[in-house]
Amino acid sequence: MISSSSERETYRTGRATGRSPVPVVLTIAGSDNSGGAGIQADLKTWTTLGVFGTSAITCVVAEHPGRVLNITPLPPGRVADQVRLVLEAFPVAAIKTGMLHSAEIIAAVGRAIEPALKKGVPLVIDPVMVASSGRVLLRKDAIAALRQLIGRADLITPNRDEAALLWGGPIASLRALDKAALELARDFGRPHVLAKGGHLKTGEAVDALASPEGRLFHFQARRIPGVDPHGTGCTYSAAIAAGLAKGLTLTESVVLGKSFITRALRRRFEIGPYQLLNQLP
Repeated sequence: MISSSSERETYRTGRATGRSPVPVVLTIAGSDNSGGAGIQADLKTWTTLGVFGTSAITCVVAEHPGRVLNITPLPPGRVADQVRLVLEAFPVAAIKTGMLHSAEIIAAVGRAIEPALKKGVPLVIDPVMVASSGRVLLRKDAIAALRQLIGRADLITPNRDEAALLWGGPIASLRALDKAALELARDFGRPHVLAKGGHLKTGEAVDALASPEGRLFHFQARRIPGVDPHGTGCTYSAAIAAGLAKGLTLTESVVLGKSFITRALRRRFEIGPYQLLNQLP
């Protein structure tokens, strides 16, 4: 017990001024109560990578790594309100979208982020269509709206199945993945396309980055057999967005994202019957 003022000590935890500004990133996505994907995965990734994460929730998803029980979309106006207030308060340096779910939410998001896009803020779209458990996360009538939003992005990051849906054909080889990425980039006109090959039966996990001008780059890492936790797409695209917010080039940001997701897979958590990404430093 402290008995006199002479025995008291003051502990300071840091100064309130003089701190360097930190890049701000906005995620517009669904909430995953199990913590492995969606908003939760994005914010974990950004904390580790040293950027300040903000969010706009599109849907509340009751799920765990094995199944999706239900999806409750928020009213589009409420989603847009979240986006507008973040942009009003903070100098957002990059925007990333995940699960958008419906044409109405996509349209509302597009209108809300328009001022930021006009200022040149980069937009990364993870075209979340199907959960790892197989549950469809994007309504069929929303695909056309998503295509319109993609046309305004800097990068889209479809996995093999999403790339096949957008491309309109099966992807069973790296050659097909390359072709799909190149043709999607050409057809969309503006964004680069990072078609992820993690689900291909190849020795290396190879992703193909295609530019609208027809350039193609491969990013590869040694495959980790028997590992497929949910939330890999969210984490990968979030890491890329963090790189763009820090001022890295697109290629440098993809290298950062590939390295980050590979490490998160290698250092995964095993909790009960599930494998979970480890986004910790």
